[in-house]
Parts: sequence; structure tokens; C-alpha cells
Amino acid sequence: MSDLTPGPPLGPSPARRSVLRGSVAVSAALTLGGAASAPALALSGRPRAGWGVQTGGVTASSGLVWVRSDRPARMLVETSADASFRRPRRHFGPLLGAGGDFTGTHALRGLPAGEQIHYRVTLADPDDPRRTSEPVAGTFRTAPARRRDGVRFLWSGDIAGQGWGINPDIGGFRVYEEMRRLDPDFFLCSGDSIYADGPIQPTVTLPDGRIWRNVTTPEKSKVAETLDEYRGNFRYNLLDHNVRAFNAQVPSIVQWDDHEVRNNWYPGQILDDPRYTEKDVDVLAARAARAFGEYVPLSPATTRAGTAEGRMHRVVRHGPLLDVFVLDMRSYRNANSPGRQADDTTGILGAEQLAWLKRELSRSRAVWKVLAADMPLGLVVPDGATDIEAIAQGDPGAPLGRELQIAELLRFVKHRRITGTLWLTADVHHTSAQHYVPERAAFQDFAPFWEFVSGPLAAGGFPASRLDATFGPERVFVRAPERANLSPMESPQYFGEVDIDGDSGELTVRLRAEGESVLFSKVLQPGRVGQ
Repeated sequence: MSDLTPGPPLGPSPARRSVLRGSVAVSAALTLGGAASAPALALSGRPRAGWGVQTGGVTASSGLVWVRSDRPARMLVETSADASFRRPRRHFGPLLGAGGDFTGTHALRGLPAGEQIHYRVTLADPDDPRRTSEPVAGTFRTAPARRRDGVRFLWSGDIAGQGWGINPDIGGFRVYEEMRRLDPDFFLCSGDSIYADGPIQPTVTLPDGRIWRNVTTPEKSKVAETLDEYRGNFRYNLLDHNVRAFNAQVPSIVQWDDHEVRNNWYPGQILDDPRYTEKDVDVLAARAARAFGEYVPLSPATTRAGTAEGRMHRVVRHGPLLDVFVLDMRSYRNANSPGRQADDTTGILGAEQLAWLKRELSRSRAVWKVLAADMPLGLVVPDGATDIEAIAQGDPGAPLGRELQIAELLRFVKHRRITGTLWLTADVHHTSAQHYVPERAAFQDFAPFWEFVSGPLAAGGFPASRLDATFGPERVFVRAPERANLSPMESPQYFGEVDIDGDSGELTVRLRAEGESVLFSKVLQPGRVGQ
């Protein structure tokens, strides 16, 4: 079956987003009920970059460009102020080899702030530089140096989950095309960027008798255990033409949660799941972290995650209006339990990450400080019959278990008078807005704040999670299906939008559904400790 080429834009595309759409087409056929093979690893002919390009780590003066080759190749990048490339600036990137699964990232530095950067990547045969690939083009906008330019980004999570993969009958992951047309400055992926523990079957019969058909690959036919299987999960998402077109236009900030490794995992866990021959989750997590670093454009310190030097948590500074605090609620947590401990210094962040977060929040001079969490705060997320997977454990009283660490953080924000904080997350496969106020809470030593949930992006929909009253949340808005694991043919996919006005500093959050208008919006005022 031929590639599912995106249709025309909803409206005129901005000149700053003039991307060469055809250059991101992958050569692998999307075959119904069969395998969609990766580009052949052949040494004859020219290198090929069939997986498209991505950007990340974008600041006011720099950005990271990612590509994957089908064989050993040298990565060459050209940048230009416009799509004509009349006066390109040339950059020599790394040599892509089998050790990194033929992936590579190159840092572009010395870029102008708040400008559209056009780039194209060419792969050159290391033995014969005259043999080069067709160039693959993309574009991104650097962070602004001036407050008045404003910032707008999208967020969501949960991709290719619960067995709902790339379905050519409905146009693949079509929500990505809808997001691309909104032309955001960047996209925040709030975890579960792959489902390494979620095999994809050729077909699924829906309750009404319709057949859902998936593109399949060998690596997605079982749970991921080997490094190559984790890599294959990342490649699977890149088979979708919507994802590749989106990546070529919109930079991403990607965090991980559980499904990048295995459902509900925590450090030190030993599995009793018969699907796994490797039972040590720490071994699986190290392999997953390596694949994550190979397939997501990240800084060198982050790509070493899973080692003593690396870490997933970081601050992304996007001009004077916005700092994004990318949290890692997975790597440092204690074991999942009923969550009723009266003393818990490890919590969900770990002591070191909590200290880092306090320090960086105190140093931040941005008007808005987004806490990008891969799990919600006040929504109860169970792990089996008795244990808790997230933070809230359903006891409406004083903080216990992992809630103690969150209480410490919220108290710190209040007493240090840190302004402009809000929480964004995904994970629970529905969309909602919660307002937390001390007057309703058992723990009251904090300033009011908002938490917004959006997702899934390409996975099953689930009913709304119940609230825990410890921090006094009120669910101001929710949209969720009535039964579990509704397919994307039965329930829309969800994503959120954050728009910060450069003149007033006001921040507007919009919760969106695929194919529909805005479901809910909320305007927050700058310069306040609590909203």
C-alpha cells in the first residue's frame, strides 16, 4: 500500500512554515496485516533517510537535529533563513553507525533568536562522499529573546497504546496532522511516547463488529526486552506519515514514563510476567533508556540516562516567558505500594531530584513555570488491587506516602513566593482540568494551582480517574469515555494547547479533541503565587 500522504492544510500555511513535505516521505510500505519493514540495510546505492528528521532542545540560539540512516553514513546539515537555501550554512554532523542504530543528533549553534530556521539533512557514504542521500528538509523556530513575541505550544502523551497502532483505514495517526496545522512553537510529549509492553496485532474486532487494522512490524509483535526491540518500538511510530511531517515542522520536548520500559515499572522491580524472559526491570530500563536517547533529540547529558552521568529531568528555557521543568517520576521512585507510609523521603521524585527542582524553581526568572509531570497529582491511578501507581492513594486525609513529597514541594513554592506555576500531564487517557485550593484540602499549607490533563494521542480512551481530596482538587472540566479502552475509531484523541500572550503575559490553556473545537479554556494571570 502506498504512503498515506497528508491532505491539504486547513488554511493558508504561514510562510515561516514552508516545509518541503515530500522530503519526509518514508519508503517503507504500510502493509495491512503484514510487516512494514524498515529500510533495507544494503551497502549498494546511496544512503537513505527514510525515517524523517526531528528537532529538540531548541533555545534562543541553538537546536538539535536528528536523523536515521539505513547504513553507515556521515550526517551533513545545511541551514538557511528561508526555504530556498540560496546561501546555506553547512554543518558536519556525526558518523552514523550500527552502535547507535544508525541514528545521530547534531547541535546547531549561533542561531538568531525568535527566527524560523530552515534546514535539510543529507547523508554521505563515509567511503565515497560523492554518494549522498536525497536531502530531507525541516524547519523550526528558535525561542524568542523578547517577551512580546509570546509562546504557544501543545502537549499530550500515550502513543500506540493498548494495541491501537497505525491504522491506514483512518489515515494513520491523523491527530498529528491536526496539531501540525496549529503551528506551535514546540510539542511537549508527557510520557508513554511508545508502548514497549504493548504488542500490535494485525487486526482487532471492535464491539460493534468493525475491524481495526494495524500496520505491524516484527519488533511490535511481542513485549520489548532486547535493545533492538526497544529501538523497533520507536521506529514503529516513525512509520506514520503524519508523525514524520509533524516532526519535520515542530520541535519536541519528550519525557518518559512507564511504557517506554514496561507498565507500572519502578527501580529494583523483579517481574512475574510470563511474557518476559528478562525479569530484572533495571536491565530493561537501561536498554530502554539507551533506545530513548538514540531516537529522541536530546542533549548529551540526557542521552546518557540510565548511567551515573545521565538523567531525564531537566529545565527547558524558552525565552523570558516560559521555563519547562521536565520531571522524571519513574527513575527515582520507591516501589509501588498502598501509599500509606507516614514517612517517605524517596517518594516519586527521589530526594536528589526534589532538591534540584526546588533549586531551579527558585532560580527561574520566567513569567511562567510549567511543571511537566508524567503522572497526575490528585487523580488516583491504581496498580493492581491494593497498590498505587501515581501519587494520590484515595485517602482524603493528611498526606501519606508519595503525597508527603508533593506537600513539601507545594509548601516550598508558597513560602518562597514562586509565581506562575502550573502542572501539565497526560497518562490517564482522558482530558480534564483540576483546580487545587487549600480551603478544600486536608493539607492546607500551599497556594492554589491548576493541573491540566490531556491524552491519549494515539491509544485507548479510559473513564475518568477518581479524585483524592488531600490537596483539595475540584474537577472543573472532564471529558472521558464511559468504558475502558475505547479505540480511536470510537473516542477522539486529546491534546492541550498553551498560549502565552507577549503583551499581557496572560496564559491561556485550551483542552482540545481531535476533529472538534476547543472543549475547555482557562486564562491565568501572570505574577501570582496561586491562581
